Formats: sequence, C-alpha cells, structure tokens
Amino acid sequence: MSTREHIHHRLERRRAQSVSSWDNKRRHENEIWSETAVDCGWGRLIFGQTFNDPQQLAQCLQQEGDGRRDVAMYLRDPHVVLSYAPQDLFLDPSHTFRLWLDRYQYSPRRPKGFVVRLLNNRADAEAVHRLYASRRMVPPSAEFIWQQRASRVVQFWVAMDEQDGGILGCVNGIDHVEAFSDVERGASLWALAVDAQAPYPGIGEALVRQVAEFYQARGRAFLDLSVMHDNKGAIRLYEKLGFERVPVFALKNKNAYNEPLFIGRQPAAKLNPYAAIIVNEARRRGIGVEVVDAEAGYFALGLGARRIVCRESLSELTTAVAMSRCDDKAVTQRLLRGAGLKVPDQCAYEALDQAEAFLTRHGSVVVKPARGEQGAGISVDIRDPNDLERAIKNARRICETVILEQFCSGADLRIIVIDFQVVAAAIRKPAQIVGTGAHSIGELIQIQSRRRRAATSGESSIPVDDETERCVREAGFKMDDTLPYGQTLIVRKTANLHTGGTIHDVTADLSPALAQAACKAARALDIPVTGLDFLVPDVTASDYVIIEANERPGLANHEPQPTAERFVDLLFPQTAARELSA
Repeated sequence: MSTREHIHHRLERRRAQSVSSWDNKRRHENEIWSETAVDCGWGRLIFGQTFNDPQQLAQCLQQEGDGRRDVAMYLRDPHVVLSYAPQDLFLDPSHTFRLWLDRYQYSPRRPKGFVVRLLNNRADAEAVHRLYASRRMVPPSAEFIWQQRASRVVQFWVAMDEQDGGILGCVNGIDHVEAFSDVERGASLWALAVDAQAPYPGIGEALVRQVAEFYQARGRAFLDLSVMHDNKGAIRLYEKLGFERVPVFALKNKNAYNEPLFIGRQPAAKLNPYAAIIVNEARRRGIGVEVVDAEAGYFALGLGARRIVCRESLSELTTAVAMSRCDDKAVTQRLLRGAGLKVPDQCAYEALDQAEAFLTRHGSVVVKPARGEQGAGISVDIRDPNDLERAIKNARRICETVILEQFCSGADLRIIVIDFQVVAAAIRKPAQIVGTGAHSIGELIQIQSRRRRAATSGESSIPVDDETERCVREAGFKMDDTLPYGQTLIVRKTANLHTGGTIHDVTADLSPALAQAACKAARALDIPVTGLDFLVPDVTASDYVIIEANERPGLANHEPQPTAERFVDLLFPQTAARELSA
C-alpha cells in the first residue's frame, strides 16, 4: 500500500460510522434500515447504527427479556436515545477498545497445558454454561450455545485442559458482516471468562488471540470489545495486544443485574465476597441493607418490622450455644459421635510423649487448634515425630488447646446445609502448581498465589510457611528446584480456600446417604446454617467421616448453586414466597 493510499485508508477509518457521529444525509434516501439485534444467549447485542429512529432504538432496548442483559452499541446519539427512557436506561460505564486486524501481531508463543478451539460438542456447551454461572455472568443456556455451533453470526470458543479435557475458559464472538452486512466489515468479542481455579497462565490472552485470528481469516477489518473502565488488568492485556480506545458508547437497562453500574458506589462495595453475595441477593428482593462494619463483614437486613444482623452467613438466627458448639472442634466431634455419625478418633494434646503415642497408634495424624477458622494452624498427614512437634507449635500460635486427630484419606467434601436442607456440595482440592520447566517451585507458588488473589478478591493465596515447605520436601523437592514441565505438585495438604485451595461443585452427584448425614449433623448441632467438612472416598457412595462443622461457611464459592438465595429465604421467608409466585 502506498503512503497516499495508507493515509486515505486511515481517514476512512476516522469516518467509520461505528466510531464517530455521522450525517444521515450520507445515506441514500431509499436505504432500508435493518434495525439489527443479535441474540447472544446472555442478551441481545443491539446495533445502534442500524436504527434510524432513536425512539425506536430506546423501545427495542426496553423489550429486554427476564434474566437477560441486553446492550445497545454504536449509538450515533446516545444522549438522545437515553432521553426517551431516562428512568429505564443508563449509559454503561465501560470503554470500547478496537483492534485493527491488519495491524494484529501474531505471537510465536503457543499455549502450554491447554488448547483453544471452537466449541464442537454438547459437553462443551454445558461446561461453558457452568463456567459463566460460576463467574456470576448471565449464562446462555447450554441448548442455545450448542445451537450456535454452525452459526455464521455467533461463535463460541473454549480453552480446554490437555490433561483432563476440562473447560478452563470461553469467549463469544459476533460477526457484524454476517449479522447485517456491515459495510465496515467489523466483528466484536464478548463474554470472555476464565475459570478462577485454572492452573495455567495466559488463558485469557490465548482466547482473545484466537478470536482475532479467526475474524482476520474471514477478512474482517477490526475486532471490538467492551470492558469496564476500572478493570485495569484486562485493559493492560488488551493494550498489550494492540487494542485502542475508540469513542463508542453503550446503553443498558436498569435491572437488578446491572444495578451496581448505575447506583454509584455504595458502602456495601467494601464488603468481602462472602458478605456481598448475600447483600446483593437481599437488594434484588427489595430488602433494605445497612452496612454495620464492612471490614469484619457485618451488615443488617431489614424488611418491614423485621431486622436481622449478620456477619457474612452467620446470623442472629444462629444461637450463641450453637455457635459455641461449632467453635470448639472437640465439642463438635463429641456431639456428632453421640448422634451416631462417623467421626475420626481424636484427643486433646497433653504432652509430647502422649502425642507421639497417638501418632504411633494411627501412623498418620492431623494437628489443629481447637478453635480457629480458614485453615489457620492446621497440619495434615503428619507421620514423623519431628514434624509432629513443629505442627503442635504451629497450632498453638492460633489456640493454646491443640487437637490430635486420626488422619483419614479421601476427598475433602464441603456440604452447605441451610434450614436443615442440603443446598450445595463441593469437593475442595488443596493448592497445587503445574511445572513450566522454567520456573522454580517458589516462583510458581508466587505466580499461582497472584492468580488466586485476583480471582477471589484477595481471599485466596498460598502461604509460604513451614507447612508448605514440609509438603514440598515430602514430595522430594526444594523450594528453589525447577518443576518439570506439566508436572503437578500439591503444595498444601489442607484444601482450605484461604490457603490456595480450589472448590468444585458436585451437588448433582451427592449420594442421598451423605446428604442425610449432613442434615443429621446440622440437627445434632442445632444450627440453621452450617458448612460440614467430610472426607469421602466417593461422593456418589455412602462411606464418610465428618471432620468439622463451620458456623459461618462461605456462600460465595458454590456457584451455580443458590446458596445466597436459600440463606435469604431463611431470613425472610415471605420474600421466598414472592419469588415463587413471580
């Protein structure tokens, strides 16, 4: 392309209808306006440049279906459209970024540990639906996703784990040319989501690159995307790939899902994820919220004359007696054993020789403080007397009273019981890293911790302490060793989320026997909301031991199960009836 042609091409871009305002007179008087809206599953993408009448565009956007999240883009006069429905619509606080595909730079680096491909089977569609739900996005139905496999307009891509075939990420693309014969030859990227527990770096970048390369091969001129103005991490990624800000704006509906975008920053914004998930559900139902102490997660919910103070999932409906039963692990175990439930052998630490005798009897033990939470001070699968002494000292930093417990093998299963009914069940896996062949174990732990903190609003990270070093040492490594490419190393024995563990929903697979045991345990403790920790060989079978009960279980880690919904049902049952009748 000559210099003169290149300048002319750039000028044409500046005049592009999807970027800047344009004059209707440029169009032919007999041109037919297509008024295009593409169903993306999560809602409709309404192309503003295909509407001649701004009032008609406002009315189209107001026709949003229940549980959907429509967005109108490429508006010539967004302020005029907004004027026709100011009570129902708002200007989305997102930036639009554009990648000119003739400038796109390929990367010589290929993904390691996963592959990116077009969605091609029903299992993919179901996994994508679950992933969107787990990331608290409006999820297209699996049937809708599956139906798009041959679409020329709507495409879905997935990032697949090469080891187990699991879906680690997904993204949605729209071809504007196929949608409405776009003269600008555009395309757009939507609904990028990466599993918060994915073990590999670079999944989001690989998905974006795949979309760009796909539409470049189709001869499209640019790829657009919309990103929240304060999502600095995503913006850094897009700018690194060559995306540029363009003056394109969007309108959305004022609905419960979008509420945080148009009501402004609220005191509840400072709440942690475990409190925020409850507060958001309460607000959705019209229940009043008062933040009492955001730092500690205290808030009050009120409806009519009823007011209930909560600390995350611990409410005034849980009595002090019930809370004290769960707070003391020895008391919990005695009550569960007395109810005929299976629990491991346990004793209180008295002296080192007594502890060593307990270790000799069982071969492997768990050492934990009698009181505490979030996995602090717990050491698992202790087999050596020297490790036993260190573990006892570590537990005593949390609580003077230390519990010795028989180590039982099995998957770590958390069951959430609300109002004496099982609401969610999930397998918790301990923190692990995957070797790159280039990074030391210590570096991989730091990388994984950064990723876990970013995905959980700072709630999850892998501590580098004596317990982590012990687990690495037992696996035959040192912290400065380079972990071979593709090798997985478990760096903690506890599966607690706060120490870098991951959580995987198994509610649909839970056996009736385990569900019955969980409900029986909640009744034995007489507690309306609890998280019960089981060790099981198989979630579909009946064998188990119960190792703990948590009086303030985190409800934000069990998507797509309706933990917050059932919690608010318990506190305000009249709103549950309203939900059913709606």
